[in-house]
Amino acid sequence: MNFSRIRELREDNDLTQKQIAEYLNCTQVSYSYYEIGRRGIPSDILIKLAGFYNTSVDYLLGLTDVIEPYPRVTNKKF
Repeated sequence: MNFSRIRELREDNDLTQKQIAEYLNCTQVSYSYYEIGRRGIPSDILIKLAGFYNTSVDYLLGLTDVIEPYPRVTNKKF
């Protein structure tokens, strides 16, 4: 899977891999592997990145071209 969007977002925000890795509490090498697709991104990391960049996990995964996050669900009733 291609995770070029996390690289694009990082670069658009003038951030380094090291800065994002510190936010995610991982090494810069681990984060760089996420960007180049050498390592799959765990769901908890995707969620943190989506929140950090104010977008959706679907956008990060390339499933949509809409960068805005989905509206939050409130008062869920099951």
